[in-house]
Amino acid sequence: MAKFWKFLLALILLPLTCLVIWQDLRILLGVLEHLSAAISFVLGGVLYSVVHYKFYDFSRSYVFIHEMTHAVAAILCGVRIKDIRVGAQSGYVKMTRTNTFIALAPYFVPGYVIIVAILYLLFSLFMDVTAYRQVVLFLVGFFMAFHFIQTFHTLWEAEQPDLQLAGGKFFSCVTIVLANMLVLAAVLKILFPQDVFLLEAVRQVTEQLSKGGQIIVNYILEKIKK
Repeated sequence: MAKFWKFLLALILLPLTCLVIWQDLRILLGVLEHLSAAISFVLGGVLYSVVHYKFYDFSRSYVFIHEMTHAVAAILCGVRIKDIRVGAQSGYVKMTRTNTFIALAPYFVPGYVIIVAILYLLFSLFMDVTAYRQVVLFLVGFFMAFHFIQTFHTLWEAEQPDLQLAGGKFFSCVTIVLANMLVLAAVLKILFPQDVFLLEAVRQVTEQLSKGGQIIVNYILEKIKK
């Protein structure tokens, strides 16, 4: 029964997800218009993409951060970790219980990006890190590409038990896409605060949802009157 309700929730979230994707594309295009400021970020993403598809796929690195994200999510939820295994192509985290957040966290939390951000903040406490901004932008672009490409391949190439544990494939995929788009918007806002207007994006999404909802309500009322 829980999976049925999550399926319905995913159906409700689907229009929102599509609108958020559209807004993310607009935000990304707005950032790319100022290429001189975003060049390091773009180069990082391009470099990872080239290396991944031409030379090395970083599978062990992905398995490591994937399982560590499961573990950190479990700890944040107060769940006890029993065992962790990280292999070249697969791994697992044994825990006393799980939930939707724990099961899906690796698919929308860019772990290496968070590590870069933490290190940057730590160094900023002891030194002036302004001169290293372009390096950080490059690393964030590199690891965001890592996250998106690895997540896509993981979901595309094999059945993932995590999706069933979270509430079913449809619910999980909608949730993963929506969460990733929200994370991407937040990352772009942090990196390019002068070029990204999240409040405007939220306003537009809200207006479009309202208009769409009104159309559906009017259609239903017309059918009832007939």
